[in-house]
Amino acid sequence: MNKGVSRISITDFLAALPGAVCLDVRAPGEYAAGHLPGASSFPLFSDAERALVGTAYKQESPQKALELGLLYVGPKMSGFVREAHQLAAGKPILMYCWRGGQRSGAMAWLLAQAGIEVRVLEGGYKAWRQYAHQLFEQSWYIRVVGGYTGSGKTETLQHLQQLGTQVLDLEALARHKGSAFGGMVDDPQPSNEHFINLLAMRLLEMDPQKPLWVEDESRMIGSINLPAAFFSQMEAAPCYLLEVSVQRRIKRLLAEYGRAKSEVLQQNFKRIGKKIGGQQVNEALQALADGDLATAASIALRYYDKAYALDLKAKNPAQLHSIVVAQEEARVYAQKLIELTNEAHELT
Repeated sequence: MNKGVSRISITDFLAALPGAVCLDVRAPGEYAAGHLPGASSFPLFSDAERALVGTAYKQESPQKALELGLLYVGPKMSGFVREAHQLAAGKPILMYCWRGGQRSGAMAWLLAQAGIEVRVLEGGYKAWRQYAHQLFEQSWYIRVVGGYTGSGKTETLQHLQQLGTQVLDLEALARHKGSAFGGMVDDPQPSNEHFINLLAMRLLEMDPQKPLWVEDESRMIGSINLPAAFFSQMEAAPCYLLEVSVQRRIKRLLAEYGRAKSEVLQQNFKRIGKKIGGQQVNEALQALADGDLATAASIALRYYDKAYALDLKAKNPAQLHSIVVAQEEARVYAQKLIELTNEAHELT
């Protein structure tokens, strides 16, 4: 490649990310489906142009596809250079396309002619995806925070992180609270493809030799499907069950969902109608109509408690550890969990 352009491995590419600008030169639709976290969309072709070039390549010839591509790119070249200079601001540019081939090669050549240092990801986005899945298969020192709905598992994770422990908040990455009521957030969930990217990038920040705390989750978080290799490690890891009174759990649910619109809560109860039973749903809907959120919350807990009890039965009893603290506060649970993990580590 031209002077000013180099091809680098995925490990070198990731190591260079903090001090560089990362550009994804694939089409906007490809970028929207999933991209390297932190990368900006810098498409060589629009979605329509990419489709037409691909059709020309398959139905006519590579030469025809090249000619068509040059026709599309020619008028944009000065704009690419101008925008790249603004984005780079003296920093090197990291770049990738799908396989690290023609699109990134062409864009890198152009920017190098303008005096910008460019490093192209060898193997492209596909190489990153392969690397991400290798991370999930790596051995992780996972510890699971479990407990019935309303136990404060997410709050406990937050306190664990504040106390200096490694935490992976899967629900935050998935933008979902992991239940029928969990999708009541303003931001839509990422695509499953992009969730994988976000998860892999978070794991790169973790030390595999130290405890990594996660919340007890099912394989699906809303519409997100957790990677099989990583989820199997979660299933096999010790699970610490926060023992919290029903009264405290109802109070937490009211604080978390009490401000939601009544019609939204009604829709979510109707969604679980077949599982919870018609009579229970009607009672919950009447309670919502009466403004009795505590009764509605207690009905929801009956459903979730039954479902979670079945999940616990499927686990190895040796994995389960009940955690009881007098104050029933997330901060105290976090401190207790760290103590227990340290004790277990000393015994190994």
